[in-house]
Amino acid sequence: MPSVTRTTEGKIAVLTMNAPPVNALGTDLRAGIGEEFALALNDPEISAIVLTGSDRAFSAGADVREFGTDKAVAEPRLKTLESMIEGANKPVVAAISGVALGGGLELALSCHARVAAPTARLGLPEVNLGLLPGAGGTVRLPRLVGAIRAAEIIIAGKPLPAAAAHEAGIADEIAEDPVAAAVTLATELAIKGKPTPVIEREDKIADFDTDAFEAARPGLLKKSRGALAPARIADCVFAACTRPPQEALAFEEEAFKELVTGSQHRALKHVFFAERQARKVPGVPDPKEAAEIASVGIIGSGLMGGGIAMVFANAGIPVTIIDVAEDSLAKGRRMIETNYQRSVDRGSIPQEKMDRSLYLITGTTDYEGLGETDLVIEAVFENMELKQDIFGRLDQVTRPEAILASNTSSLDIDQIASATSRPEKVIGAHFFSPANVMKLLEVVKGTKTSPETIGAIFAIAQRIAKVPVLAGNCDGFIGNRMLQYYTAEAEYLLEEGATPEQVDRVAEGFGMAMGPLAMRDLSGMDTSIRIREIRRKTMPADERMAEVVERLVEAGRIGQKSGKGYYRYEGRKRIPDPETTRIIEELSASLGIERREIPDEEVRDRLFMPLVNEGAKELEEGIALRAGDIDTVWVNGYGFPAHRGGPMFWGQEVGLDRVAATAERLAEKNGQRWAPSQLMVRLATEGKSWDQA
Repeated sequence: MPSVTRTTEGKIAVLTMNAPPVNALGTDLRAGIGEEFALALNDPEISAIVLTGSDRAFSAGADVREFGTDKAVAEPRLKTLESMIEGANKPVVAAISGVALGGGLELALSCHARVAAPTARLGLPEVNLGLLPGAGGTVRLPRLVGAIRAAEIIIAGKPLPAAAAHEAGIADEIAEDPVAAAVTLATELAIKGKPTPVIEREDKIADFDTDAFEAARPGLLKKSRGALAPARIADCVFAACTRPPQEALAFEEEAFKELVTGSQHRALKHVFFAERQARKVPGVPDPKEAAEIASVGIIGSGLMGGGIAMVFANAGIPVTIIDVAEDSLAKGRRMIETNYQRSVDRGSIPQEKMDRSLYLITGTTDYEGLGETDLVIEAVFENMELKQDIFGRLDQVTRPEAILASNTSSLDIDQIASATSRPEKVIGAHFFSPANVMKLLEVVKGTKTSPETIGAIFAIAQRIAKVPVLAGNCDGFIGNRMLQYYTAEAEYLLEEGATPEQVDRVAEGFGMAMGPLAMRDLSGMDTSIRIREIRRKTMPADERMAEVVERLVEAGRIGQKSGKGYYRYEGRKRIPDPETTRIIEELSASLGIERREIPDEEVRDRLFMPLVNEGAKELEEGIALRAGDIDTVWVNGYGFPAHRGGPMFWGQEVGLDRVAATAERLAEKNGQRWAPSQLMVRLATEGKSWDQA
């Protein structure tokens, strides 16, 4: 079938893009659009044109398979098509169903009008790949919605629902049948004359206020955390409002070239493909073939249990929550209702969505209520004896086919499974807090977990909009196993002379959402004391655990909930505290450690290079299938900056030889657990990448 087909409605040519599944604007589709437009423009029987796609997609933008190839810049380029449409002597109307994203929306913006289905979503997500719209998006959008609103939309990188796009001025009409409505509109425009092309419109930018835009810039970039693309997007929008259109287009093109050849685009492209690769597990059935999970049970109505329940209810799956007492269930229900109400108040979801989701969540203290569920997820605190007791009870009351999952963040899945008669149906399903927000789902396979069970969890992960990553069974799995080195180094650095402010400043300057010490204050240091005591008893003889947490807890400094930890707090505002400095300096003196000025670069390397080293050991042991899987875990679960690609990608960028050398130095003082991975040493010596392991 041709990439573009043509039908006629009276004197209106309807050009339908046909490049499944999402009408990606690859070479063939661009050529088809150009050919059919030329024919329609030269046909005297045609007075106007409607451009449309499928129900699923008008167009999702560039073809990622052509990234970095000659095909991506082959004529007709997208800009060529846009110029053809804008300069056409006949009006062109875009009829949008499904998504119009990236280049797809840029193509629609070059049309003289746009009609969207109520379920359509329109956006410019290029920022998520470290880029900016490269085909006029930063120039045309401000002319429809104004400068600051355009910058907000492009920097956010999130698609707008049709109603929001209409309110903003991107869509001219909303219609249940956008093609029919577009034909009607095109007919009217053919009689009245085509509107001024978007790129020539001035009304939304005529009163552009330079000072107001610059005052808004810090807010626009607040969440960028070192990413370059948001700042360049703001620059391009500014140029669009202060320069003639063709100069603004040239400015945008230069900014795009700068970003597309930069390291952040490489990193974000890696993250994009790594997330998709993580869903493919050798030997595991295709998720499409997995048994359907139609109902779910949750054990525990606390923060995690409630969040997990919301995740499934949001996907339309009935949930039964089990807890030990009615008052616990009531408290959990109130927390869930509060979370939903906040979303309604913010405008994130309509009241109807909240009501539907709450209707799907029920609670009981009776395990018999789980008799017909397809999946049960245990979400109680980290205690092996308790978890084994729960799994033993679940084994008795659920159907033999039911999957039993634990939300444990570190405990042995095989030991949990041993309490059941169905270890092949037992699996780890580690959600991250808050579960209704965080995208990651760490799927932990036990020794006897069947491929079918893994496939079922991967299938349901897709349905509940989570990013699944398979992990082997070890202490901490992929993410938390690595995390202990990150937090331990932060504490060692304090003993040697760094301040909490320096450690967190370096981490946050690197792009972490929150520094390790501020994060410890947020979670509360008292909660980790018991775990630290256990680890201290079992750690190797040549290793020492830093004592700063214990000293702070002894002084009553347990974090935000006590108003003081590493920092002093006024509300949520953290303030450096001389008392913390005194406690740490006294600790250093008692250990005979001579404090010194530590360069920021050393702080950075000691925080992040141990992550790379431990990730390499996970690859050696088969705990992680791929380096990209580790990066997916850290970007989606631990706040690692996506524009750095994840720890494994970053380590490769800075040089595996440097990482290995740092690991060697740390092992000399911290113990052999810190010694460089043999896999990493070999790859560094041979000049190879993780993919060549």
